[in-house]
Amino acid sequence: MSDKIYVFDTTLRDGEQVPGCQLNINEKIMIAQQLDKLGVDIIEAGFPVSSPGDFKAVEAISRAVENATVCGLTRAVKNDIQVAADALKHARRPRIHTGIGASDTHIKYKFNSTREDILQRAVDAVKYARTFVEDVEFYAEDAGRADIEFLARLTEAVISAGATVVNLPDTTGYLLPNQTFDRISYLMNNVPNVDKAVLSMHNHNDLGLATANTIAGVTAGARQVEVTINGIGERAGNTSLEEVAMILKIHKHLGLHTDIRSEMLAPLSQLVSKTMRMPVQANKAIVGRNAFAHSSGIHQDGFLKHAETYEIMTPQEVGVDKSDIILTARSGRHALKHRLELLGYEIEKEDLNDIYDRFLELADEIKEVNDGNLVKLMKELQNI
Repeated sequence: MSDKIYVFDTTLRDGEQVPGCQLNINEKIMIAQQLDKLGVDIIEAGFPVSSPGDFKAVEAISRAVENATVCGLTRAVKNDIQVAADALKHARRPRIHTGIGASDTHIKYKFNSTREDILQRAVDAVKYARTFVEDVEFYAEDAGRADIEFLARLTEAVISAGATVVNLPDTTGYLLPNQTFDRISYLMNNVPNVDKAVLSMHNHNDLGLATANTIAGVTAGARQVEVTINGIGERAGNTSLEEVAMILKIHKHLGLHTDIRSEMLAPLSQLVSKTMRMPVQANKAIVGRNAFAHSSGIHQDGFLKHAETYEIMTPQEVGVDKSDIILTARSGRHALKHRLELLGYEIEKEDLNDIYDRFLELADEIKEVNDGNLVKLMKELQNI
């Protein structure tokens, strides 16, 4: 089995479904080109049948992207598939992503149907999509809650029909990581033709487990991850691209890798945040404002002595210039002395205690002390 994990980015499709985050065509092209440079393998450009604008965007992205596969989403409906094929006709590497609900909840309440009917509709959709493109991905919506034996039958059937990738979404973010691992392991061991296709993880973050479930899936044998920049997406969001990429980069013992150029992660995170008008939470892993910030005195002291005491990756690895020492009332003498020396002050050991006492008074008053505050404080002390 390959140790390469294919990165399928759906920022422009699932990510754009967030209310208030819609993009125009030029913005979508700009982000798609940056995703291509980042090293993603597949870009899901949109849902072509959903609107004329989405069709035009998929068509334009197909022309603009040089390296990545460009993918269009459809339902298991012939017209959807035909429209997606038309939108993708200029793509260098086109993929149609078609599918249908797989859980009994979806089969009964969404489709008012039966398992056998769903199975046939899935096979028919894949076969029809294969008349347009060689690369067809099938999604078994709500696979996380689907009966596992039926899911195995469905997976085998769509692979036989020509699916090159089978996407197993945890659509509601329901699963625990051990359950994800067990389900993927079951499919790897009970679908006779599973070696003819790639299994894909598409996890939602309703319980905050999207990344953990995705990693569980790839360790069990899935070889594609469906992710978004900053983890944006429906409801609580999708699996975060930057988290998965850095987990696999840091945990080399897993023996898995992506082609992601990690030094582009923070700049692209900011681009997506600004363009989609969706701020990144300060404590967001990898790309949040505080991801490489240290404010506790104990942490600052350890970090200044040896960065690896509190950082498992360098900020430069993800495109951040440097780590930050945030001066607050929780900061210690070591951090204060370090910052003052960076500002050009030579602090004698016997003077540090007095400076530190005045610093703490200031920090209690204004919460966070910046360089300007320190310069003013030192001028006041020098005039005493």
